[in-house]
Amino acid sequence: MIEIKNLYKRYHNHHGSDWVLRDINLTIPAGVSVGLIGANGAGKSTLLRLIAGMDTPERGEVIRHSRVSWPVGLSGGMQGSMTGRQNVKFVARAQGRSNEVDDIVNFVEDFAEIGASFDEPVKTYSSGMRSRLSFGLSFAFDFDVYISDEATAVGDRAFKKKAQRLFNQKVDKSSLIMVSHSEGILRELCDSGIYLKNKEAIWYDNINDAIYDYHIDTNKGFDAEEYLSLEDKVSKNNQNDLDYLEKSKKSYNKKANDLWQAVRKLKDIGGSKEQIDIINKHHKKWKSDLAEINEKIRKTSSGRYKELKQDLNNTQRSIDALSMTLRQIELKDQGLENSLLISSLELLEKYKNKLVIEIEKYDELD
Repeated sequence: MIEIKNLYKRYHNHHGSDWVLRDINLTIPAGVSVGLIGANGAGKSTLLRLIAGMDTPERGEVIRHSRVSWPVGLSGGMQGSMTGRQNVKFVARAQGRSNEVDDIVNFVEDFAEIGASFDEPVKTYSSGMRSRLSFGLSFAFDFDVYISDEATAVGDRAFKKKAQRLFNQKVDKSSLIMVSHSEGILRELCDSGIYLKNKEAIWYDNINDAIYDYHIDTNKGFDAEEYLSLEDKVSKNNQNDLDYLEKSKKSYNKKANDLWQAVRKLKDIGGSKEQIDIINKHHKKWKSDLAEINEKIRKTSSGRYKELKQDLNNTQRSIDALSMTLRQIELKDQGLENSLLISSLELLEKYKNKLVIEIEKYDELD
């Protein structure tokens, strides 16, 4: 849990000083991932830095009842005259992990993939090398709460995917407080929201409500009814949220199966046609609702991605089985049969390639 009490923050400039945040009072529950929402300059990054302990308020306090990370991928805190290795050792000791320094150094060196530069001064690094080192250092420690301010790994596609995969693994075991311009990412990773406006903070139990109100306030052409009716997005009432739908699917599936078992049992023990028909009627209703839920799941980006992966696995199994059959047929030199199997295999391979291309498009969005 993180408590924010009577928090004030302002920055001084040549025009004087302006309050960025005023009288912020929030309690962020343990295990809840939160997205910060607001216009540019609303104070999102400032609040993140205050929560992480990297900045101090004018008044008030942040009380951390858990281990909170620094912003993931932040490279500003590194000592330029020290090597990458020395920076990692310093942070490991500062985090109270003196007994694990070697393991932490090895992890960061392996993750960052910067070769001999790991033993060169950080001030000689390119921005990309700094980012690689910073991401590796962020992932080398386990925190209860991770802070992310538009964290985006740089490098080739393989490195970005590796960083995203590890980031997701860390967040799955912990919680997250983040800023992102991507509403899709906020919906995917966050449960609740904090909407910053007029230097104040408004808490929302549901991230979708925070996003909705932000659009209402800032987008004059925003069509609320159209927003709420979009089936491929999460609705304001959480109707299309993938987790919600998956839970509903399990519940509906169980009820439909239980009713089907009741129909079978009544048939076995001599139930009347009227009794069986009425239960069948309710069973069909549950099955119909279940089909509707499955369709909504399929229309979400995460649901579609999962469906594509399953389809790819099934297609690959079909290809493997057909290839084995073809090898056996070839030994017997069955002309027409051999030709039909080959053309079938080619068709499956083309379909598999289409699936791979579509899956890669989803991976690139990550």
